[in-house]
Amino acid sequence: MNQQSFKIRMARRLTAVTAFLVLIVFALIYWVVELTVVNRIDQEIQLELDKHKGQIFLVDGQIKFLHKGEWQEEEHRQIQLKPIFIEIVDMEGNSMDRSPNLRENHLSFFPDRANSGKAWTVKLGAEEVRQMQILLTNAGQNEGYLLIAQSFEDARHILTNLRNILLLLYPGILISLFLTMRYLAGKSIQPIQQIIDQTNQISQTNLNQRVSTQETNEEISALTQSINQLLQRLEKAMVREKQFTSDASHELRTPLSVLRGTLEVLIRKPRTQEEYVQKIQTALGSIDKMSELTNQLLTLARVENGPNIIKEEIELITFLEEIADEKSQESGRKVRFETESGTPIYLMSSEKSLRIILSNLLDNAIKYSGPDQDVILRTGREGNRAFIAVKDQGLGISEESKGSVFDPFFREQQVGGEPIQGMGLGLAIVQKLAEEAQIQIELESEKGKGTQFTLWLQIAD
Repeated sequence: MNQQSFKIRMARRLTAVTAFLVLIVFALIYWVVELTVVNRIDQEIQLELDKHKGQIFLVDGQIKFLHKGEWQEEEHRQIQLKPIFIEIVDMEGNSMDRSPNLRENHLSFFPDRANSGKAWTVKLGAEEVRQMQILLTNAGQNEGYLLIAQSFEDARHILTNLRNILLLLYPGILISLFLTMRYLAGKSIQPIQQIIDQTNQISQTNLNQRVSTQETNEEISALTQSINQLLQRLEKAMVREKQFTSDASHELRTPLSVLRGTLEVLIRKPRTQEEYVQKIQTALGSIDKMSELTNQLLTLARVENGPNIIKEEIELITFLEEIADEKSQESGRKVRFETESGTPIYLMSSEKSLRIILSNLLDNAIKYSGPDQDVILRTGREGNRAFIAVKDQGLGISEESKGSVFDPFFREQQVGGEPIQGMGLGLAIVQKLAEEAQIQIELESEKGKGTQFTLWLQIAD
């Protein structure tokens, strides 16, 4: 239904545009033919007028002919397929003489058109004629008018036939155009219908299926590629969602199991006060771990729900000095701050997001480096961009793990195979917040030598 409706709408629109163009062409054809025919008749009338005005004179109200015998003899020798009508009138328009073919009719007299040099169409009895007129003078005195006309019936018949033919052709052309356009529109959307049929067969269970790209049409191929790319993104998102749900369940199951086991041990038999304190501390540790995981999951969910960035002006050097001092006091580890800029660096960004990003990066740097290894927070500027580098001298990241460090719940393995303690959500939050705040992240790491995360930010004008 939708396909047919779209096909008909497309056919109607194309037909309407073409109909307008055909109408213009037909009107132009008719106008050119009419102009050609009328100009031809007017030229013939002008030739007759030029010929007769030198042969006819009015002298004191009397008609005089120059070489009247020769003129009459010439008129009789000509075979007139298009008869010429001639009439001579005085200054008041009263007829003084006229050609015999006028019979009882008279040509129309228009004093104001005497010297216009143009012809016009008038009625002569039951037929149309093209007429011109000139002023007759003698010795500088206006004596009367010479009126000459030629039949317009044949030309009118030709123009009427042409108009009727064009009017009959027009609806036929429109119907043929509509049927042709509807057929071509149906053929043109067939590949789209095939794409629709294939995409309707793709569901959550077979997101790995793709739309075939056999169509050679460039636009259809681009559409197919876009749909396949969308399906690929959806498939990856579904895989990440399933993995995220599985990992979150696993991370929550562990402290819950510890908490349940601890409580079950407590109620089996009476315990000493020291044993109660120890088990309660273990239970509280499990609760703290679940609270931390829940808070990080909520943070990640808020970031993924959409942009909520409020940008404000930040003086970067002072801001980073405060972050380094706070993290040193919080962790009991020295975070050394360095700057390569001798002047303040101002930028527009979200202070809240930037604080969370740097806190997570510094936590990772402290966690993955030894107690005697330095953690460095450095800043500077290059052109119209500022950078923030968080560097440690710890375990480093292997080459095969660099592409996964920003995935939720991913943790780099130690040499013995045991995972580093943590939730594995810190860098996932960092990446989401950086994308939201339009901060570029670069990762440099070498296994056993340390890691450096570099943030690039646009400096405020």
